[in-house]
Amino acid sequence: MADSALVLDGVERHYKQGESTLTILRGASLTLWPGQSVALVAPSGAGKSTLLHMAGLLERPDKGEVMIGDEPTAAMNDSARTAMRRTRIGFVYQAHHLLAEFSALENVMMPQMINGLTRPEATKRATELLAYLGLGQRVSHRPAELSGGEQQRVAIARAVANAPGLLLADEPTGNLDPKTADHVFETLTTLVKATGLAALIATHNLDLAARMDRRVTLADGVVVEMG
Repeated sequence: MADSALVLDGVERHYKQGESTLTILRGASLTLWPGQSVALVAPSGAGKSTLLHMAGLLERPDKGEVMIGDEPTAAMNDSARTAMRRTRIGFVYQAHHLLAEFSALENVMMPQMINGLTRPEATKRATELLAYLGLGQRVSHRPAELSGGEQQRVAIARAVANAPGLLLADEPTGNLDPKTADHVFETLTTLVKATGLAALIATHNLDLAARMDRRVTLADGVVVEMG
């Protein structure tokens, strides 16, 4: 079997609130495999964003380990974690966070050029990605000239531009109407299957979650598989 794309092993996360300690994760464990889409469904305040931050190396666990591929990360220094985020992990948020002054093509080229690709190489890959996501005729448009669904598809293209093994998405269709959300979600899951990356997607949309490979929730700070 292929190596896992992500392993959370006994992850704990606590926050100080004055004199008290707030425990968000208390031994959370989860494994994602390449080509697998996993829905993270839980009420607000349950710790979904904290779990995604752990998986994306944006926060360090207070206890436990986070493995990206076969590499443990808990003891990595900040520069190594940053390098891993840039090359191995893609992020999609509810807000697209595209750079307004740049075209769709330039927004997707940017992370590749930061990662060392030449402009022609980045242009070629960005053009192919946008075409695959149905935006071949929109590459020169700036975000303000794109619909909400188109902007989010550009954000997805940008997230996978460096061919990460892991994609993390936090309510990626939360700002979209149901029909557009369905289209964006279909694009996302098709991309997961086509590229073999693993995706952990936090969502409140139970209909979309039901179409993913697995569904998990957070209960009292631990990850629980749903039916």
